[in-house]
Amino acid sequence: MSFWYWLCELLPFDFMKWDFMKNALLAALLMAPLFGICSTMIVTGRMSFFSDALGHSAFTGIAIGSICGLSDSLWVAVLFSVVFALLFSLVRSRSNHAADTLISVFSSTAVALGIFLATLDGGSFTKYNRYLIGDILSVTPGEIGLLLITLIGVLVFWCTSSNRLTLTAIHPQLASSRGISVTVTQTVFTVLIAVVVTLAINWVGLLILNSLLVLPGAASRNLSRNLRQYHLFSILIALFASIAGLILSYYLGASSGAAISLMLAVILGISMLVKKAR
Repeated sequence: MSFWYWLCELLPFDFMKWDFMKNALLAALLMAPLFGICSTMIVTGRMSFFSDALGHSAFTGIAIGSICGLSDSLWVAVLFSVVFALLFSLVRSRSNHAADTLISVFSSTAVALGIFLATLDGGSFTKYNRYLIGDILSVTPGEIGLLLITLIGVLVFWCTSSNRLTLTAIHPQLASSRGISVTVTQTVFTVLIAVVVTLAINWVGLLILNSLLVLPGAASRNLSRNLRQYHLFSILIALFASIAGLILSYYLGASSGAAISLMLAVILGISMLVKKAR
């Protein structure tokens, strides 16, 4: 971190004198490719609302950890989200219902359970507000290290399984005929998204987390002409929006997560105009 702090001080920005801004910038640089890669897989797999459902399950895990008296509920939230993702995959593989129907059922159940546990025995919901809005400025060096490990894990999965995942999302029957285990691929993918969502909820916020996992891929889809551009543009869009949103939020004194989300929305609008003009 000392080298990173020294590097940040060379930048011509006055806000780089603050350690929390240096941490936030590094976290944004790690989260952006994380969201960019996951976004293309989510959009291709038509699982846009699934990340939102996982966010609700992560909130329930945080409420459970708080009830148990844990000072840090992160690992309880991760565990609960992974169980939630595995249960969803199991039900999806054995049910005739459409994926969006199952996602709606799981999402509403998770958020209801989370609110129920948070307000159990007259408990106050106020202490959970920070998970709804998030604050990337509060990220610590230890959490940045965790982000780096998660990014490496996602990159490994993407490099080894992106083609299989894409084929599974587009044509499950064809993927199965090619010897690809559709169920295993989808299950690993859902668990991966569960971990990413849970780790990011504290810094991005539950209310806007889904936009960061959908908008980069949606905008990239309007601009790209092939699969390689699709992934590359998604990462670049996420990077630009993250850095620009962080800087904008500093000077305007607004929420960083909301600023990043709005930047992504603007880029999506521009990409739609570009696509229409072609």
